[in-house]
Amino acid sequence: MILCVLGHKFHYEMENICRIFFPQEKIKVVYTGGTELDKKVVMTKLERKDNSVVISVRVDIGSEAKACTKIVEDVNGADASELERQMALALYTVLTRVTGYIPGWGIITGVRPAKLMATLIEEYGEPEAINYFREKLLVGKEKTELTFSVVKKEEEIIRKAKENCFSLYISIPFCPSRCSYCSFVSQSITGQKAKEQVSDYVVNLCREIESIGKVSVRLGLKPQTVYFGGGTPTTLDEKDLETLFKAVNRIFDLSEVDEYTVEAGRPDTITPGKLQLMKKYGVSRISINPQSFNDAVLETAHRKHTSGCTIDAFKLARSVGFSVINMDLIAGLPEETYESFLNSLDITIGLAPENITIHSLALKRSSSLTLKGNVSFNGEAVSAMIREAKIKLESSGYTPYYMYRQSLSPGNNENTGWCKAGYESLYNVFMMEECQTVLAAGAGAVTKLKQRAGKHIERIFNFKYPFEYNNRFEEMITRKSRIEEFYSEFG
Repeated sequence: MILCVLGHKFHYEMENICRIFFPQEKIKVVYTGGTELDKKVVMTKLERKDNSVVISVRVDIGSEAKACTKIVEDVNGADASELERQMALALYTVLTRVTGYIPGWGIITGVRPAKLMATLIEEYGEPEAINYFREKLLVGKEKTELTFSVVKKEEEIIRKAKENCFSLYISIPFCPSRCSYCSFVSQSITGQKAKEQVSDYVVNLCREIESIGKVSVRLGLKPQTVYFGGGTPTTLDEKDLETLFKAVNRIFDLSEVDEYTVEAGRPDTITPGKLQLMKKYGVSRISINPQSFNDAVLETAHRKHTSGCTIDAFKLARSVGFSVINMDLIAGLPEETYESFLNSLDITIGLAPENITIHSLALKRSSSLTLKGNVSFNGEAVSAMIREAKIKLESSGYTPYYMYRQSLSPGNNENTGWCKAGYESLYNVFMMEECQTVLAAGAGAVTKLKQRAGKHIERIFNFKYPFEYNNRFEEMITRKSRIEEFYSEFG
């Protein structure tokens, strides 16, 4: 698909609107009026005339050609964000005419709808914010209600963020295999090079954790949540895991910690010894992620476990004493039908974990699933799975407490965290709504610095891959000097 951008700078938003309707299309952006007639063409144009702006959109897809022109008056009173919204509305209008598809999220393309609604509520109040979602952003009633519910739940959780505390994130970018849908920086531990990197990685990770610990002490900050993510942290053997747990316990004052999470996401990495280690060092919450209870789906997704393995791992974790467990499911995986997804959901609800996260499949460009390019996805079927999951979860006593979106999702759906009353994950909300500093260690980790008494956010990125992290470690540590500079400047 060719996207023509003429007379404006809103190419990023125009691309995202196109991807809502065509998640599997490759989009080429051009800045001239010339087009290749054998291609799908989307033309977006902005012209200034006196005190008004003329927005023109034309879409040519095969035999279909639709156009829309709108005039925005009093352009001097319209800022760039309003002009961008008007152009998004024009493009959305034409694409709905061409495709017959009306996305539930309207023209919203951002990751954090709840954050947007919270900002609108703060500025205009609840009724006006809801109306803005419906009328200005064309968000459907169901998605608007979900967003509002999440905002109200997040308000309660955000109030739990303690002054002079932060969230500690530790990245373990290794997995037993690479899932077909994955685009993260995690490496399969089966490769020899990855195995060779692990020991150096653990040593350097401990060094970075210690560096962060010293900085936090100087700034008078204590961790409120600790989160081991990845990748799959439990890919590491017991010796390396204990080394990291010991480092965290030795380096940080954990007296303010309310939640300590480890993503033990792959059931085939869970052993009695690892679970006992986690309990020994204060881990209070873990994830055991089936993704599906359909073994054919798991095989296609390159998961190295069966549905039976997941159930065994869950029961083992309960026997060791874990009273807070999250389980993930993905709607829309290849080979998954509507019926088999609901069967997976029924099995998950039957196990009664405290948290259930429903993900909508995202067609990440660097995943093997997308690179193969020979799999078709039914967005309507995925949307039906998400809708029925909401009904089943609500009737089983779960409520939505955090939610985010990803681009390139068939059906333009969202990922939602559901929980039983009182089992909301603090870290998930603190991180998603950027209400607390996150000090992050490890390959691919991103430190988010938040002004204590304000809203200013700044990020420090670690190197993505383990070999870069190991080879350029000192350079990366130097970057982290920005943490103290930030608090000196912004308080």
